[in-house]
Formats: sequence, structure tokens, C-alpha cells
Amino acid sequence: MKTPPSSFHPLPVPDGPDGRARRVGVEIEFTGLSERAAALCLSQVLGGTVEEEDAHAFLLRGSRLGDLGVELDIRHVHPHRPDHPLPWLRPHARWLGVALRPFVPRELVTGPLDPRALPELDAVIAPLRQAGAGGRGASALGSLGLHFNIVPATLEAATVLAVLRAFLLLEARLRTQCLTSPAARWHAPPPYPAVYTARVLSPDYRPDLRELCDDYVRSNPTRHRALDLLPLFLHLFPERVVPRISGKAKPRAVLHYRLPVAHVGAPGWSLAPDWNRWVEVEQLAADPERLAAALCDGSA
Repeated sequence: MKTPPSSFHPLPVPDGPDGRARRVGVEIEFTGLSERAAALCLSQVLGGTVEEEDAHAFLLRGSRLGDLGVELDIRHVHPHRPDHPLPWLRPHARWLGVALRPFVPRELVTGPLDPRALPELDAVIAPLRQAGAGGRGASALGSLGLHFNIVPATLEAATVLAVLRAFLLLEARLRTQCLTSPAARWHAPPPYPAVYTARVLSPDYRPDLRELCDDYVRSNPTRHRALDLLPLFLHLFPERVVPRISGKAKPRAVLHYRLPVAHVGAPGWSLAPDWNRWVEVEQLAADPERLAAALCDGSA
């Protein structure tokens, strides 16, 4: 049964400091359906014009949800992009993608959306599945990601710290609720280190934004966290972060919530439960008295 639109809970702080609605970008991975076929399916549902970026990446321009992308989720098969890791492979990108398609998921990537548009995004999952898209969270070969990239209410240290603290207090329960299979638990980003968690949850921890960045990167020089703050700190302080990390990370002024739980192939699957779990984090972060009490007793 399809999840009704009303099941998407609103953010407790819906607008940014400029008075405009906060935005969220969504990434959904799936298997089975080709990148081209998925983009054409989306155009039939949402309108817009399909453009080919390369043999394994397609753009849907001007849809009702703005511009969307569908691509094979591996950099090696996109020869014209500046972050291609092995330039000598560029001439072979088309055939490499064909060979990897049975093993590498496709990814649907939205632009920044008003959260009120999430029900319409949710509604495209059934047509994709009917067209041949599949996937049920995770398998022995890897996970299928569902990622939310949420614009913070503000970029002030107090706001970012409150969200991080709320997430740390709720993380164990969130993992239990959303990682419901052994494969999902295996592929999930590991929890934050215990020493770092204890430091951040100490009521005496009052960093400014640079100190918060330095402490985070020192303990988490990786994007493999369920709440990945590297994109945010790369955006704010590239000179402090770039020399201290390795691997793929893009600067973005967002809170990157990473889950290995996309189930496009499961009838009735919805984005709503995982979105609402994120909203629960923000609700705690936006309630200073409740958050302070949780810090004192160690639970939320």
C-alpha cells in the first residue's frame, strides 16, 4: 500500500535565516533498469526533457521536480567529468559501464527540493519499479543507498552542534529501526567512535565552528558515517579539511544523512519512514530544554 502524502513530517525549523524554505536533495540507488530507460520513465511521469551526458548518465531537465539525474554510480564510466580517477580509462568508459552494470547500482539524484515535494518524488518509485527497477536494500555485493542532503537551519556552530548531538543520542535506536537485515547492518556506515561521541555529548563541550570542524575531521576523516558532515566542513573550511582526508567527498552546505536502505524493488516501499526518522533528529535538536536533559541523562 502506498504511503499517503501526509506521512512525510515537516521539519521543525522549515525556513532558513533568509526566510526561504530549507531544501533537501535526495539520492536513491536501484538495480535492473538502465540509466536511459529510467530517465525516460521519469520523463513520462514528471515531464521534462531527457539529455544524454554520456553513455551511462542522463539528465532530466525541466521536470515538475526540477532537474534530475540518473547515472551508473561509479566515476570510472563518466569520461568527461573532472573527478574521473583513471584518465587512461576514459576511451573505454562506455564498454566498462556495460561490463559493470550487473554489479553497480544506478542512482537517481535530485536537485535541492522543497521537502513538501517529497511525496511527489515518492510517487515515482512505483513507475520505476514497474518499468524494471529493482533492489531491496543490501545484498552480498553491496548496499543500495538512500541519502538525504538537508540544508541546515543555519550554519552557526550552535545549530550544527545541536543536530550532531541529537543524532548521536538517537543513533543506536535509528540503526535498530532502519537496519533490519544482516546485510544492511554489514554495509551500514559504522557508528561514530565512542571517544568522540563522549566528547561531543559532554555538556561542557562548547566549540566554535572551526573547533567543531577540527574535532570532527580528527576523529572522522571519512565519509563513512550515517550523518556525514565532511561535505559541510569541506564547504566551510576547505583549507582545514582537504589535507586531512582521502577518498571521494564533495563540498556541499548540507547535512548528509546516509542509509543503505533503498528498496525500490519492494512494492509499497516509501521514503517517508526514513525521512521521518531524520525529522525526529531535528525535533530533538530544535528543543534546547529536551536536548539539555538528554545530555545529562545520556538518552533521548
